[in-house]
Amino acid sequence: MKDPRIPVTLLTGFLGAGKTTVLNALLNDASSGRIAVIVNEFGEAGLDHDLMETTSDDVVLMKSGCLCCTVRGELAETMASLLNRRHVGQLEFDRVVIETTGLADPGPILQTMLVDRSLAQAARVDGVVTLADAANGPTTLDEQFEAVSQVAMADLIVISKADLVDPTQVVMFEERLRGLNPTARITHAIKGKGVAEQIWGLSGIHVGVTPQKALDWMRPAGGLDATGGAGVQPDPLANLSGLVGASAPTTSAPFSPHDSRIGSASIILEEPLSDKVFDTWLNTLISLRGKDILRVKGIVFLEGVDLPFVFHGVQNIFDPPLPVRNWPGGDRTSRIVVIARDITRPELQRSFDMLRATPAPSAKDANNE
Repeated sequence: MKDPRIPVTLLTGFLGAGKTTVLNALLNDASSGRIAVIVNEFGEAGLDHDLMETTSDDVVLMKSGCLCCTVRGELAETMASLLNRRHVGQLEFDRVVIETTGLADPGPILQTMLVDRSLAQAARVDGVVTLADAANGPTTLDEQFEAVSQVAMADLIVISKADLVDPTQVVMFEERLRGLNPTARITHAIKGKGVAEQIWGLSGIHVGVTPQKALDWMRPAGGLDATGGAGVQPDPLANLSGLVGASAPTTSAPFSPHDSRIGSASIILEEPLSDKVFDTWLNTLISLRGKDILRVKGIVFLEGVDLPFVFHGVQNIFDPPLPVRNWPGGDRTSRIVVIARDITRPELQRSFDMLRATPAPSAKDANNE
């Protein structure tokens, strides 16, 4: 069963991190299909003029078959116009990439995609990709909390300019990023190369999601080490039950007060949850601290239901939960991750006490702080 909605990728990142370079690489990559790119202004996008074929007031057509349009009014209106023109055959594209400004908070864009009913029926968020350059990234994280939010909300973090700094600095930067978002995949790219092979299909919440995709979405599936070679990232949710704290960096890095504003925690429960217990936990968390919840996502088994479902939310706005079909027998483990701002990890862990109230004889605390 395939999700018929158009996949939308949110491309965000630090100022000067290389979003335009990645965009140009994507538009030059035939394997990505026809892409509709939404930018604030053509002039600001800096797209390769060799790619451009014709222009209109709000759309630039590319020789590759892709197109680029500017935001006219609200993003929802621009998206609706694009989708309508595709529906009537005026434009052809297979997916949409929204490039944000360097200091944009991804939250409102993700919420727009969920709360606008017509958009939610025609398009779905395929993933959030954050560009972070190794040369200036640590300073940007120190000075701009928006950059910290971009990292915390990412499904994939692409480290650029790693070839310009000492490998030890790259390792420290990567560990700092992982401390902010323990479940995001992290990869490296030089001048946008290799990103097209990793940027699509990041989200684990869509119709027809496979068990493996849902699990990969909940934990890092691997990435690149500081030298660009293949590496395996530690799985913070593996072989544990009870409460799991976010992995702490193993290499010391300069302290930043912005980093300390981000808290993350996860829980693994080996027995199905009561639906009332789960609803009470989620409603309480959102009603008390909804505006500070950057992301909450999970794979959850409920009592009396054979299949698990995946759920995902940004602040107080949630995707409709979806069942994961063809789940392997014997695994009834629920996995939930919360990333929030201005909430300490112990606070997040205490909120999980509601879930742990469900009888689960085999569950036990791990790394409880």
